[in-house]
Amino acid sequence: MQAWAERFDIDWAPVSRTSLIAWLIFYAAFLVYALRNFGQFLFIDSANLVVHEGGHLLFGWFGSTIGLWGGTLLQWLAPLLLAAYFFTKGQTSAFVFCLFFFFENWLYTASYMADARAMQLPLVTVGDPDLAEHDWHAIFLSLGCLPYDTIIASVVRFFGWCGMLGSVGWLVRSSLSSQGAVLNSATYENG
Repeated sequence: MQAWAERFDIDWAPVSRTSLIAWLIFYAAFLVYALRNFGQFLFIDSANLVVHEGGHLLFGWFGSTIGLWGGTLLQWLAPLLLAAYFFTKGQTSAFVFCLFFFFENWLYTASYMADARAMQLPLVTVGDPDLAEHDWHAIFLSLGCLPYDTIIASVVRFFGWCGMLGSVGWLVRSSLSSQGAVLNSATYENG
């Protein structure tokens, strides 16, 4: 990802060693928390749920199909667009934070997907509760892949975990390489 980012000639904001350690403690604590509550509703998912429901309202203006998909679309787009913004500004910590939570949303989505056949999760709606439907039940049913809900959910969850870990890995790599560049330039100037 570093080489790809260099094509955009982005001057990434340096992350101090202290900040890097603090961020790593935060991400490690969250990853442990998410792992200990595997497949369950995490505290951050309350915010994700609000954005998800807003997506149904926003995209619902364009038709029922996109309205159905709109919850997940906005839930994924919000952190991804924020990550894209911080990417263009070279804000290392903010970019990684948004990218990390973009992928965390995949865990939330995977739990919802895995419930498509069982339909045991309580449904939340901004409209008439009698008209509430399970998004992923309806989506998978329309795509003819409802019997594969748990398999698809496992793949989405896997990529969510990979993305979260990759985001943190990129933070470490870019921070250490920028710290190394600063040390090398200081040595060169003082040498």
